[in-house]
Amino acid sequence: MAVLVTGGAGYIGSHMVWELLDDGEDVVVLDRLSTGFEWAVAPEAKLVQGDIADQALLARLIDEHHIDAIIHFAGSVVVPESVADPLSYYDNNTVKSRALIESAVRAKVPHFIFSSTAAVYGGAGMEPVSETVAQVPESPYGRSKLMTEWMLRDTAAAHPLTFTALRYFNVAGADPKARTGQSTPGATHLIKVACETALGKREKMNVFGTDYDTPDGTCMRDYIHVSDLVAAHRLALKRLRSGADSIIANCGYGHGYSVLDVIDSVKRLSGIDFKVETTDRRPGDAAAIVADASLARAELGWQPSYDDLDTIVGHALAWETALGRRNAFTPAATA
Repeated sequence: MAVLVTGGAGYIGSHMVWELLDDGEDVVVLDRLSTGFEWAVAPEAKLVQGDIADQALLARLIDEHHIDAIIHFAGSVVVPESVADPLSYYDNNTVKSRALIESAVRAKVPHFIFSSTAAVYGGAGMEPVSETVAQVPESPYGRSKLMTEWMLRDTAAAHPLTFTALRYFNVAGADPKARTGQSTPGATHLIKVACETALGKREKMNVFGTDYDTPDGTCMRDYIHVSDLVAAHRLALKRLRSGADSIIANCGYGHGYSVLDVIDSVKRLSGIDFKVETTDRRPGDAAAIVADASLARAELGWQPSYDDLDTIVGHALAWETALGRRNAFTPAATA
């Protein structure tokens, strides 16, 4: 048996591959490499370049590698971009996920784990939100993910497929062993952007809105270390294989930090007072969203190991520094 990881050359997916290999799993990665990197995939995994909507390719991979579980990360993730180009998000995140789910059903893959998002809740405020609150996404990104949750729920009711959808809050940090991290050029993740600015890869960074109804006027988010997040997926896989029912669960720490809190942490840990400018709000950004992750803790036995902003930032800075050294010696950089 093997696990198929879609988007396994990307940020979270590449961490997932290492987590599975560390746990003794055989891993196949399917990634079209539009934003991911071949070098980010652990060498022990099999990387196949292709699209999740290519059902002939999926059928062959599932059969050849005896896939018993799919962990689905592939998709588009930038909220403002989804507002500007909603149809591409509904295509990449929803239509193609539908094709992937159909491939799983046709091939009788029993287990499916989906990378969902806290964006399904919209702006829920600073009180921790549970999975039972109303889902009122404020962006096409959030709606595209919620639609996929609906498809999984309906498919599981009609076919012998069990699933877990994990609603991520704000994923950040990097592998503590420095094997992989957030590497996408032009990434919009706040901690990534702040680390790039601290290390001189950007001249400045922007704070989008300082008039939100939060303690310091900037958006507040529940930042979760990527290693804790992929550990939750590994535990979700074990749970599904044990015969448990499908669930949808939050992944976060239950407390938030503001944009200014993050910037302060990066400045302190880097020792660099980089340039920060304030500008208007971005479309689709919620003021605050914090997780109630008690369901994940209870059902998965999940116990986070890196629940500390400075730890998250420290790992992100270490990876950004290592990435800078790596890029300095690539052919493109030295040509």
